[in-house]
Amino acid sequence: VRLVESGGGLVQAGDSLRLSCEASGLTFSRYQMAWFRQSPGKEREFVALISLSGDSTWYSDSAKGRFTISRDNAKNAVYLQMNSLKPEDTAVYFCAASVVITPNPDYWGQGTQVTVSS
Repeated sequence: VRLVESGGGLVQAGDSLRLSCEASGLTFSRYQMAWFRQSPGKEREFVALISLSGDSTWYSDSAKGRFTISRDNAKNAVYLQMNSLKPEDTAVYFCAASVVITPNPDYWGQGTQVTVSS
């Protein structure tokens, strides 16, 4: 199984970014997909989750209203649209896949760095 994130970068506060995660080696439509993030010196934290078909989504309080998770099962891909970025959103963002909804997903990507300058 391989999860490959892309789309990170350096942006200014208020800007937007769209992260992508392409999956291979698994039956993508059978996996809940999520985004987590980890800032320096902090534990990895949940950001957003999308159900198998994409009809249900969940967000952390910090992501709610600014971030949107989506998926394209035909492309084996999940996305995270991030708007109104803040410096506190600076982190490595990880894509994760799990058969059931769990705080400990079955598979993780390597992460993509997002840096938001003030």
